[in-house]
Amino acid sequence: MDRLTKRASSSEREDAVQKTVRTILRDVRMHGDKALRRYTEKFDSIQLGRLSVDRKEISASARKAEKTVRRSLEASAGRIRIFHERQMEKSWQFSRDGITVGQIIRPVRRAGVYVPGGKAAYPSTVMMNVIPAQVAGVREIALCVPTPGGALNPYVACAIKLLGIKEVYRIGGAQAVAALAYGTDTIKKVDKIVGPGNIYVAVAKRMVFGEVGIDMVAGPSEILVLADKTANAAFIASDLLSQAEHDEMASSVMITDSVSLAEEVYAELAGRMKTLKRKDIAAKSIRKYGAIIVTKSMKKAVDIANRIAPEHLELMVAKPKALLPGIQNAGAVFLGKWTPEPLGDYAAGPNHTLPTSGTARFSSPLGVYDFIKRTSLIDASRSGFMKLAETVETLADIEGLEAHGNTIRVRRAGMTGK
Repeated sequence: MDRLTKRASSSEREDAVQKTVRTILRDVRMHGDKALRRYTEKFDSIQLGRLSVDRKEISASARKAEKTVRRSLEASAGRIRIFHERQMEKSWQFSRDGITVGQIIRPVRRAGVYVPGGKAAYPSTVMMNVIPAQVAGVREIALCVPTPGGALNPYVACAIKLLGIKEVYRIGGAQAVAALAYGTDTIKKVDKIVGPGNIYVAVAKRMVFGEVGIDMVAGPSEILVLADKTANAAFIASDLLSQAEHDEMASSVMITDSVSLAEEVYAELAGRMKTLKRKDIAAKSIRKYGAIIVTKSMKKAVDIANRIAPEHLELMVAKPKALLPGIQNAGAVFLGKWTPEPLGDYAAGPNHTLPTSGTARFSSPLGVYDFIKRTSLIDASRSGFMKLAETVETLADIEGLEAHGNTIRVRRAGMTGK
């Protein structure tokens, strides 16, 4: 269990890259665009002229995407937008005893979106991170995506064009996070940075937090499948491998109360892994961070799942809704055999940027609420002030904050005849 719960939250992994990331952040803060070009040449093997990707290049690259891909992106974007529109909050206020109080909802002015582009291209990440910001009403969205080799991926370009993103930069890694956080001559600093990335990106986001807001520090992908004897072993093995192929640090776990199912899934995993294009990555992931756990009961299985607090949790049981009330910690829950995790990755609607590394115990998926600010409102009339004056003065005095109490006393003293 310790191997699973401590896998990617490990400070050991971060310690190994913190020195490098700190150097990059400092360099970009001091030297701006010059540093960005140097790191892009070093890590992506391209010499940049313009840091930005102009609309003509985005359109030209997007045209290379097959029509079926464009249609799929459009369908996915529609569902994602509909889901996130339901998350919108409204400003509100009410009055009582001469005092009006409320909450003002405003979007952040400028957001930075990081889209990974190393081992694979992720147009779905463009949509999952940009659409909630658009729904929230963010005025300016700057998107950074690395382009190893120099060319913008056609599918990523297609998603960018579909959503109408006008500010795109061909930079990645910790240097992109630094540019968004501190600003350069070319890239204006943002108020909040969102989006997943490798450990260098994750560490960089953690380090710039406070200078800007961040969504979360995302670790490697995870899936946990709770299954009973009625589950389909082939389905489970396929679903486990869907996360194992992400990278070597991904974690794929099944917990069951059925020994025979555990044996079937083990055999299915071995057979199906051999056919994957990314089988070497999947094999390392399964070997290091995969597990099949057999428990005496599904209640015990649920207890273990809550302890792990996985990013993705599938309930492959006869009655998944009956199990749901016991689930306390998970980024997203997928009910039943017809709800494989990739439905959530691509097209169901809920966001696929989810808490990892056990942080589902206290955090939530990316959403519209990540791009809004809540400002408290207080408006007291004279009568309302008088109703609370004694209470405030008393509490200020017992806390030893004389000047706080004086704000009340000076107003009360000046009220005579006014």
